[in-house]
Parts: sequence; structure tokens; C-alpha cells
Amino acid sequence: MIIEVLKSKIHRVKVTQSELNYVGSITIDEDLIDAANMIPNEKVQVVNNNNGARFETYIIKGERGSGTICLNGSCARLAQIGDIVIIVSYAHLELEEAKKHEPVLVFPDENNRLIK
Repeated sequence: MIIEVLKSKIHRVKVTQSELNYVGSITIDEDLIDAANMIPNEKVQVVNNNNGARFETYIIKGERGSGTICLNGSCARLAQIGDIVIIVSYAHLELEEAKKHEPVLVFPDENNRLIK
């Protein structure tokens, strides 16, 4: 049996930009992508703590060390600059593998940068 489990989470980052007239996606600082064991083009779920919106999109690599969290395209309508979001990715694992799996959890500072 295959089940879907939490793979990675970037917890409570602030939306820094919003680009409605873009093809779509979420741009994330490359430091955060690496720390969360995520990759560009990976499907993610974004949860907006300010308004409860939940949506799926894919990752675009942002400038390393910039703290960028930019909602592009239609998802730009689901959050405002300054909103706090959680970015989540999932994996499909065999049940026995899933029981041993430990997700990667990233807790950036208030400027969306990694805490050293």
C-alpha cells in the first residue's frame, strides 16, 4: 500500500511579493528550498494563515539569501504581501517506509531567512 505523507514544510514565512501577471507558481528563496529538501518545479501546497486559503502550485527558484516568497499568477489573488503562509510538500511512500519517515521542517526567522 502507498500512502501520502508530509515530506517537507517551510513554516510561517511572510509573502514578500505578488505578481498577478505571471504564468503561475511560487518563487522561494533558494536557501529555503534547499533547507526544506524541496526542488524547483516540485508541487507544493500553500496554506495562508491570514485568510485560510489553501492552494497548490509549483516552486520556482528565487535568489539565494533574499528571503523571497512571491506568489505568481492566479495564486497571487489568494494572499497579500505580508501574509504568513506555510509551504508543504508530500511524498508517496510504502506503508512500512512511511512509518519510519521523518519530514524536514524549516522554521525561518521573521525575514524569511534561515536561523543559524
